[in-house]
Amino acid sequence: MATSSKSPNLDLNSVFEGAASQFRSLNPNEPGQWPLLPKIVTWTVVAIVMVALGWFMLLATAHDELDAERAREPGLKQDYRAKLGQAVNLAELRKQKLQVEEYVTQLEKQLPGKAEMDALLSDINQAGLGRGLQFELFRPGVVLVKDYYAELPISIRVSGRYHDIGAFAGDIANLSRIVTLHNMSIVGSPRDTSGALTMEATARTYRYLDTSEIEEIRKNSAKAKAGAKK
Repeated sequence: MATSSKSPNLDLNSVFEGAASQFRSLNPNEPGQWPLLPKIVTWTVVAIVMVALGWFMLLATAHDELDAERAREPGLKQDYRAKLGQAVNLAELRKQKLQVEEYVTQLEKQLPGKAEMDALLSDINQAGLGRGLQFELFRPGVVLVKDYYAELPISIRVSGRYHDIGAFAGDIANLSRIVTLHNMSIVGSPRDTSGALTMEATARTYRYLDTSEIEEIRKNSAKAKAGAKK
């Protein structure tokens, strides 16, 4: 009985002793010459460490993405509420859009086309003559082309009575086309005893661009952007 009870302990001790002996005197510079058991243990530990590092790195990346999505959440909610409000008021917004388009159309009708500019200049001249004013200067300047319209400045100098000059300014404001007066200056002449005044101003009138002019502006803008990118 005593012999049979000691046998398993001896076998286990011998197994542990043999396994431990494989880990003694290992040369870290020559792992290829290690016994089998140290190799298996080493590769297992390395594999576990690599899996753990990969797992933690993956979790860190996922955590960063989660934080980024959480940071976006308030903005997305606000955007959703704004779009929801627009969807609820869609019919009213469409109505307002039509009203704005009609208003823009009315404003465009107040802008002459290129062919109507001569007639408009004649109307300005006639407005002054109709009030008995004397034109001393009526000189159209250089046309300034904007994105969707063109602006024509006109330097004018007229002389006449104070009330006639005021009526002329009112006639300019009441023209069917848009004409504005800028840099107005009214002075009296010391050599004129009749009470006549002289008004200098810049009248600016505007016209809409035709299709060919708008297309030319777009082409030039595209070329400018392409040149800037190079």
